[in-house]
Amino acid sequence: MAKKLSDKVKAAAAADESKGRGLQGALRTRLRAGTQQADGCGSSCGEVAHSLVSEQLCLGGSSRQNNSWSSHKRLERRMGLLQLLKSQLVCHLILCYVFLASGLIVNLLQLCTLPLWLVSKQLARRVNIRLAYCISSQLVALLEWWSGTECNLYTDPETYPLFGKENAIVVLNHNFEIDFLCGWTYCDRFGVLGSSKVLAKKELSYVPVIGWMWYFLEIVFCKRKWEEDRSTVAQSLQRLWDYPENYWFLLHCEGTRFTPKKHQISMQVAESKGLPKLKYHLLPRTKGFWVTVQNLRGTVAAVYDSTLNFRNKETPSLRGILNGKKYHADLYVRRIPLELIPEDEAECAAWLHKLYQEKDGFQEQYAQTGRFPGPIRSPPRRLWSLINWLFWSCIVLYPLFLLVTHLISSGSMLAITTAAVLCSAASVGVRWMIGQTEIDKSSNYGIKEVSLNNN
Repeated sequence: MAKKLSDKVKAAAAADESKGRGLQGALRTRLRAGTQQADGCGSSCGEVAHSLVSEQLCLGGSSRQNNSWSSHKRLERRMGLLQLLKSQLVCHLILCYVFLASGLIVNLLQLCTLPLWLVSKQLARRVNIRLAYCISSQLVALLEWWSGTECNLYTDPETYPLFGKENAIVVLNHNFEIDFLCGWTYCDRFGVLGSSKVLAKKELSYVPVIGWMWYFLEIVFCKRKWEEDRSTVAQSLQRLWDYPENYWFLLHCEGTRFTPKKHQISMQVAESKGLPKLKYHLLPRTKGFWVTVQNLRGTVAAVYDSTLNFRNKETPSLRGILNGKKYHADLYVRRIPLELIPEDEAECAAWLHKLYQEKDGFQEQYAQTGRFPGPIRSPPRRLWSLINWLFWSCIVLYPLFLLVTHLISSGSMLAITTAAVLCSAASVGVRWMIGQTEIDKSSNYGIKEVSLNNN
């Protein structure tokens, strides 16, 4: 009888499973029925019930493990498909189209603010800060939301509350292809992205979107010729004395991005001048730093010595960001009150060289331990960059969708061929622009001047 009961319960469970209710539930239901029928059947029935309970528990644990594993595999497949989608050229073309089209619209709006400068300079500045944010925050969204790059901050608890609440000069190392993007990310997280400043090459002021945005944002441009820059840069900096909102002035004192060739030449100069050699940086250009500090005294509260690196020896690139690759950035920031920086040019130069020796030590510590000194603070991402990105995507992609639909429905081979040629030209242009951000395509500033007079 016990054998018949066992066969009956197992057959019923198999039948329930075939109907889609699952083996675990079927065994539980039939087990209750079988136990009731086995009430007086003796010890053999009890053994059958015990074996069925054990079988149910094993099947339940196995089912949970299988469900968890299946969910994990499904998630991996979805992430793999999403990563594959992000790496497609068509996505890159759409991203670049949104950036360029929206950027030109913003440039046009900035041009419309010219009469406002005659009425109220401060109001015109505030309007241009908001318009500039529409452009620069798209690049921040690309880093934070498209690639998902993590950005951690090492700093002391006394300094952290001051970020975004005072004007500051940010001295940032120039080792990576996307270090400017990371700098903008931290600006955005502390609410100063729209008003952030840089010292840029004069040629960039003629470049649509970014260059034109910087022009209306009163960015300081230079020709990299000290005799000409000394007065023009000073005048541009002095215009910021009455700036209506807090800003960070981002400064790469090395003047150009780090490469082994530039580092070799730079260290030859360090040896000839009796300066300590640096392992992770080029010699800083002291004159530009001194002019900046001198002309912003009284309006800037501090220098933020900022040292950037990436975990696991990652080598981030704009191409990787566009492909949706996730990086892990760590930034160490020290706040140095401006009154502690010497006013004399020679003393200021010596102070800056000492600062870069300390930065080199921080990079060495990071290389050895994988972290910078001090506690980690992770300022949260702001939704505004994502909202702005989605807003402009809707604005400029809708007309594009209508145009493509019209071309397809028209059936005109000439129109379709023209569109295909334009798309091909755009793809070549996008690849060229991405290539220009690569380290081996960086400027020869510092190589051409083999003597490196440290201007």
